[in-house]
Amino acid sequence: MIKLVRVDHRLVHGQVAVSWFNSLDVNTIFVVNDDVAKDDFRKSAIRLAKPENSKLVMKSVDDSIKAINSGVTDKYKMLVVVESVDDAVKLINNTGDKIKGLNLGGTKPRENTKNYSKTINLTDEEATKLADLQNKGVEVWIQQVPSEERQEFQK
Repeated sequence: MIKLVRVDHRLVHGQVAVSWFNSLDVNTIFVVNDDVAKDDFRKSAIRLAKPENSKLVMKSVDDSIKAINSGVTDKYKMLVVVESVDDAVKLINNTGDKIKGLNLGGTKPRENTKNYSKTINLTDEEATKLADLQNKGVEVWIQQVPSEERQEFQK
């Protein structure tokens, strides 16, 4: 069962590993990212940041879609973390109605991005993709940590 899907360019770090993991009552952190899936160094770094009592899974976006759609992940209570809006959109659009919400936690400033909050910077294309998700009934919100108030994403 997917408890939360979060976009965070840092993937697993203190906020994810402690705040979100504990507040959501999950047992698994599922890192969905093509680069991490094939980079042993990044995998090792992420393993160091995970909570002791958690299961950690790291897969490419396509392999993650297959795993979620097959039902093999249903037995876990998962926090899914992706690095980018593009990864989130691909995951959500290809897993039926299994993902009903998307938390925007952190996207770094890049060329041609607009600031939507202190931690969210999006291109026009990314903002449009998020608005499209909202039009399909997916809840999209900005919230860095569970103790902060949620801010609904508005393009």
